[in-house]
Amino acid sequence: MNADISSAGVYTDIQGLERLRNSAKDESPDTLRAVAKQFEALFMQMMLKNMRDASLGDGIFDNDQTKFYQEMFDKQISISMSERQGLGIADMIVRQLNRNAGDAASDDIKTDKSNGILTNAKNIKSPTDFVNTLRPIAENVSTDIGVAPEVLLAQAALETGWGNNVIQHQDGRSSHNLFGIKADVHWQGDRVTSSTIEFENGVAVKRDERFRSYDSYEDSFRDYMNLLKTSKRYEHAVSQADNSAGFVSALQDAGYATDPDYAQKISEILQQPVFSAVDDAVKDT
Repeated sequence: MNADISSAGVYTDIQGLERLRNSAKDESPDTLRAVAKQFEALFMQMMLKNMRDASLGDGIFDNDQTKFYQEMFDKQISISMSERQGLGIADMIVRQLNRNAGDAASDDIKTDKSNGILTNAKNIKSPTDFVNTLRPIAENVSTDIGVAPEVLLAQAALETGWGNNVIQHQDGRSSHNLFGIKADVHWQGDRVTSSTIEFENGVAVKRDERFRSYDSYEDSFRDYMNLLKTSKRYEHAVSQADNSAGFVSALQDAGYATDPDYAQKISEILQQPVFSAVDDAVKDT
């Protein structure tokens, strides 16, 4: 589908913007270029409008009729400039879209086996996929301390953005680190460096830290369980394992994370409909 860069509807009604958004789904080079030029023209029109709004006005010529014709002129200028050399914004958009398409294609081959479950970027597209994929592992390991598997899944969802932000190595390999466990001097396994946000005296600070890397998601779950069972720091949390609210609160009190709202965020995730939906599906089965 070829988008028409001169179409005034793109700039004058919501349906036009919706057509522009839908056009971007066509990944052909010609369509990407046309859509990128439309976005650039739209950006230039907004820039001209803001410049005029910031002016002091033109006295007797500053009226509704004049503004109407000025707006029409700005639209035409924006389209004309974008059709010619433009500002280079369209070129940047095309490069970024092509890069994202290449990244999506490479994700197809990044797979691993975890407890017999095939997991990759395409399998986990939503919170439901996240829960369905990882729940069997969570159920297997949660019995180690008697915590509800949903609590582990909610914590992993918070740490990884429902699986969308699992730390990766520079070569694209997944660290499978679901719980943000750092690689201290006692860790003998693989490591990966990543930026993270830490809270110091209530202020968020960005840092580069080294994290543990695993061969599978199951290894990540089991290492987390082992950390809780063997560390005196989390003895109280383990003793509260049968009480979800008490468990996550004790984790925060023990300093598992520096985020002052860590326990509250996990509790809020536990209230998401995705967990009740999965429970209903299991019962039906």
